[in-house]
Amino acid sequence: MIIQPGIAKANMGVSREDVTFEDHPLNPNPDSRWNTYFKDNEVLLQIDKDVRRLCPDISFFQRATEYPCLLILDPQNEFETLRKRVEQTTLKSQTVARNRSGVTNMSSPHKNNAPPALNEYEVLPNGCEAHWEVVERILFIYAKLNPGIAYVQGMNEIVGPLYYTFATDPNSEWKEHAEADTFFCFTNLMAEIRDNFIKSLDDSQCGITYKMEKVYSTLKDKDVELYLKLQEQNIKPQFFAFRWLTLLLSQEFLLPDVIRIWDSLFADDNRFDFLLLVCCAMLILIREQLLEGDFTVNMRLLQDYPITDVCQILQKAKELQDSK
Repeated sequence: MIIQPGIAKANMGVSREDVTFEDHPLNPNPDSRWNTYFKDNEVLLQIDKDVRRLCPDISFFQRATEYPCLLILDPQNEFETLRKRVEQTTLKSQTVARNRSGVTNMSSPHKNNAPPALNEYEVLPNGCEAHWEVVERILFIYAKLNPGIAYVQGMNEIVGPLYYTFATDPNSEWKEHAEADTFFCFTNLMAEIRDNFIKSLDDSQCGITYKMEKVYSTLKDKDVELYLKLQEQNIKPQFFAFRWLTLLLSQEFLLPDVIRIWDSLFADDNRFDFLLLVCCAMLILIREQLLEGDFTVNMRLLQDYPITDVCQILQKAKELQDSK
């Protein structure tokens, strides 16, 4: 899924096959392996762009992993890494339009502590690969295995905390398999939330629009005064809840706090119903500021959420759950 068609596998004793019309880089046949390769490059460019800015407030993803993919990095093989594939392609990332409105255009200030040259990571020595390259491979293979959804901007924010958790495990035997474990868990998690990333399902009962409206209907039940204030100011849930729900709050808090929230979410059998309550708790905890603020102030509050004590938020969500 990663190796370019026609590349020699030196240490396996397999030489490059003669180029035929059926497998020629200029063959326009949509079933051509080369045609697939070029289309994959479009997806890869967007993945590469996103994973390079994962969790800019910490250096973890730029550091070298202790367990790189030896098959791809083996100098006896003429395989190119995904990073080199990106560097060599001339395709423009602007051709990729599989992003979702609101995912990256409203970043939390907590996430904006990156150095100016974020995309200019220090080049690692030959035989090494950074953690972000491992995440890139996970997302690329997921896109290849799931062509119906492929890659949508924001999936990088879902896989990042999963990989970090496995790759920092104190047990080195478990840490060695972080890439495989992350892929397994990411695939299973996406099976539950993939509808959030499919635009054609937005307005269906399983789509993201329905879930955003559910946040407001739950808020109306728990705090009708605050609900009416937001309605009066025409502050729609799409303005902030889209990112909260789609990315499971991974852009609203620093990574340790995201992991703490996810710990509670994944422990709940009705985890995504609980996520709605967490979103309501976040609104209720800043209700006084929202009731006093005008549209501009309130939008800033909701897009750059001010409370960082996630235990307080989870406690409030549990109280809302118990009050049903």
